[in-house]
Amino acid sequence: MSFPNIWLHRKVAETSAKACEVCYKPSSSVLITPENKDFFYVCPSHLKDRGFCTPIVDQEAAAAKKKKETEEELERAKKEYEEKQRKKKEKESKSGKDSEKTKDEEEKDSKKTDKKDEPNVDAKDKAGDDKTPPKTEDEPRVFSLQRTFYQQRLDKKRQAEMAKRNRERLNNPNFFPSVPKDLP
Repeated sequence: MSFPNIWLHRKVAETSAKACEVCYKPSSSVLITPENKDFFYVCPSHLKDRGFCTPIVDQEAAAAKKKKETEEELERAKKEYEEKQRKKKEKESKSGKDSEKTKDEEEKDSKKTDKKDEPNVDAKDKAGDDKTPPKTEDEPRVFSLQRTFYQQRLDKKRQAEMAKRNRERLNNPNFFPSVPKDLP
């Protein structure tokens, strides 16, 4: 009758919120076993409490996610570098065509363009940040209850099964002894 100490965190609609098993406040978070044998409502704050449960983290998935993030950051850095190099080449080609200008004028122009380019880069970075969705801290989805809470869940499940069996027995007329038919 036992089930493993692995619990999946699920959210239900706010209208379906029920009392938390620990503090009895309304909660829309549910911990459920993978085989759907047992479930109970719990507050999200209790999920962060190490005395109640501990998250089970998939190390391979976390490593793959971290690797993907670093690759994306590397690609972004490469694009920025290529863009800067392209702008630099455009500047050099413009200065080569306009050889009529004096060196002083070129220096002033280059300073002005540098100042103009910097805000554009910042604006592009800000625009790029707006396009990407804001990173929300990923909450763990799989938990393992602490020993005492897990034992309470097992005991509660056993008691429910025993009560069900007793009700079935009481409804069965063959459960009770029959009245003796012979004289003593």
